[in-house]
Amino acid sequence: MNTLPKLTLVLGGAASGKSAYAEGLIAAYGLQKVYIATAQVFDDEMATKVARHRDMRGEGWITIEEPRDLSAVLSQALPDQAVLLDCATLWLTNVMLADEDIPAASAALIRALATCAAPVVVVSNEVGQGIVPDNALARRFRNAQGALNQAIAAQADRVVAVMAGLPMVLK
Repeated sequence: MNTLPKLTLVLGGAASGKSAYAEGLIAAYGLQKVYIATAQVFDDEMATKVARHRDMRGEGWITIEEPRDLSAVLSQALPDQAVLLDCATLWLTNVMLADEDIPAASAALIRALATCAAPVVVVSNEVGQGIVPDNALARRFRNAQGALNQAIAAQADRVVAVMAGLPMVLK
């Protein structure tokens, strides 16, 4: 039987099609679909984006909105579920805005992914392919996101980059 890998990382730029690809991966395996949403809605634009994502997913998803404490949510997943974590980039943003210890929070997330009973697909932005940011905060974020993506990729069974809606298997 073809099974969903224990951990899959789906990387891509903004609006690259990575979320739609990840949703398709989850849907293809027939397990109960769990969506962990890390986005926080602070303005109308984000509210529209969240609604669009919800509409694209369609029915049949259990949605859990959790901006930061992913370890607690992942620890409750069941083996007959498939979890989509969308996305690690917004989660990292939330951690930074809360002035949490980024290395400690990232390590806790990596541990939670390793011990999760369900297969997990993590969506994350690849932010290191652009220009060097002109301010310290943006450079700090880029570096933290790169480190987080590398840590998840090292642990992942499958890593897929999505560009223009097209998946490219990296691992």
